[in-house]
Amino acid sequence: MHIEKQTDTAWISLQETHKKFTQIRHDIHRHPETAFEEFKTADLIAEQLQSWGIEVHRGFATTGVVGILKAGDGDDAIGLRADMDALHLDEMNSFDHKSVHQGRMHGCGHDGHTTMLLAAAEYLAKSKNFSGTVYFIFQPAEENEGGGKVMVEEGLFDKFPVKAVFGMHNIPGIPLGSFAVRPGAMMAGYDRFDITIKAKGGHAAMPDKFIDPIVIATDLVGAINTIVSRNMNPMHSAVVSVTRIAAGETYNVIPETATLAGTVRYFNIDDQALIQQRLETLAVNIAKAYGATAKVEYRVGYPPTLNSVDETAICTDVLIDVFGADKVDKEPEPLMAGEDFAFMLQKSPGCYVWAGNGSEGPHSCMVHNPNYDFNDELIPLG
Repeated sequence: MHIEKQTDTAWISLQETHKKFTQIRHDIHRHPETAFEEFKTADLIAEQLQSWGIEVHRGFATTGVVGILKAGDGDDAIGLRADMDALHLDEMNSFDHKSVHQGRMHGCGHDGHTTMLLAAAEYLAKSKNFSGTVYFIFQPAEENEGGGKVMVEEGLFDKFPVKAVFGMHNIPGIPLGSFAVRPGAMMAGYDRFDITIKAKGGHAAMPDKFIDPIVIATDLVGAINTIVSRNMNPMHSAVVSVTRIAAGETYNVIPETATLAGTVRYFNIDDQALIQQRLETLAVNIAKAYGATAKVEYRVGYPPTLNSVDETAICTDVLIDVFGADKVDKEPEPLMAGEDFAFMLQKSPGCYVWAGNGSEGPHSCMVHNPNYDFNDELIPLG
């Protein structure tokens, strides 16, 4: 797709309508919707796109929205993607646009991502300074539920074929007006596991007559923490975290079972296989050593988010051209967090960019925190 180099009134208009898009962002933030339930958000998106003359398609992954904009006679097409869903989180902010739904919050900035893509859609609809087709992809259920995977499986890129697809995420800690992008790994793969230990419960005063699953669980946690440090190539990166242990209901009873749960994050697919195998081996054999049994349920989640080389070069050139070389970090350290845009990158070449949400003040608060808020000054920049 060729974008004309020109000064146009649409860009000036976007800056002038910053207030309008801020109000849209605040409305989405005030009414957060979680995975596959983003019906009102989808309605708002569709209404805005249609008002700018953009063709709208709905129904992918239940609440997904795709807008189509064509200009000129070019044959190439690109996809621009934003996520729409909120988190299950109680907001602790006190500003006027705080969530009105207890237990749900836009604590990751997807309200801002949606608004930035809407602003881009209006800008492109007004300027038409390109030749080809742009697909505006508004994706539900990024947080844990894999809405991106569902859209791809339902034929997103079969119905809307693209030459490349691009996404963006705000990152607190990066200064406003600065960006980061690199070829290869930007975000880690993300899997989950549950381990159930079955032992022999009984009276806590007679531990010699029973098999204590809590003792087994604590030994297993220590062993799991050696997988990365003692089994993996030390030049690779991965994180295995046990994040939940549950066992017992009262003081004087050794429980019959104990459960552990956690996450695996990795960049290399061979490391993923190694970690999965070691979890199984350690759980089964440590339990067996105590006379108990263990079952591991390993659930593959998001693959690593891998930027393709050519599309990353395009993004880098655009960022440098618009914001200056000093505002673009071309060698950021990848994040261990997962991102289901990875499923789209498995299907199509593309690139995922980080945009600075702010490095100081309230907008430096990290995502998934009850005090987080998207920086409205990022809307025209993004």
